Amino acid sequence: MANITDFNLGYFSLEGKVAMVTGANQGLGMAYAVAFAKAGADLFIPHFTEDVSEIKALIEAEGRRVEFLQGDLTKEEYIQQCVDVCMEKYGKIDILVNNAGASAFAPFEDYPRRYWDMCMNLDLNAVYFLSHAVSKVMKAQGGGKIINIGSALSYTSDKHCPPYTVSKHGVLGLTKVFANELGAYNIQTNAICPGFLATEVNAELRKDPKFTEKITNRISAGHWGEPVDLAGTVVFLASKASDYINGWHINIDGGFAACI
Repeated sequence: MANITDFNLGYFSLEGKVAMVTGANQGLGMAYAVAFAKAGADLFIPHFTEDVSEIKALIEAEGRRVEFLQGDLTKEEYIQQCVDVCMEKYGKIDILVNNAGASAFAPFEDYPRRYWDMCMNLDLNAVYFLSHAVSKVMKAQGGGKIINIGSALSYTSDKHCPPYTVSKHGVLGLTKVFANELGAYNIQTNAICPGFLATEVNAELRKDPKFTEKITNRISAGHWGEPVDLAGTVVFLASKASDYINGWHINIDGGFAACI
């Protein structure tokens, strides 16, 4: 049993760890990957879009190694390939971040079935199947960390995006399922729920002053977040410092969820 005097800042280090972060060649996934590299981890990045130049340069600037595999996480064969190639390159998987996702907006009355299927397959089903495959590796290794990415829509809803809302609610359910099923094998599963963060993805949306003001007024911090605001939490959940946290979620939203 560990003693309080054993605690040190090394508990937060990811030195020597291997982290798989899906979709980390862009958006918020890039922030998670760079944070891990700065904390000492090497990266394996499954990605869908082609360009990996920026994230490759950022990780290598930290003196860390990064490997890539392009493909579609809604395909069962690609999911297994991600696990197999990561093991071939590194020999282990210590951390999995289920970051890749998609959304599609349309009026509810005419919402296309193809939008529903696309979002559910990537935002929920892929989280389950990739985690299921990676957990077998982690179990054999004696432990690991799974971090699922929720949303402000994990506990509320918005108009015109039913599958995204449902899938992000489901991600919190999966987090509890994994915690319950895998905790005995020293595998901790938790989720983070980013709030409204200023990124390229929502740049056009933020040009609408009415919408921006509506959101900002509900954030007690008084401003939208930045990708760097995610870094400390994701490193913490990937590190030894969070070993007794399992099946929970942390909102990174500047107080959005605490306001009405």
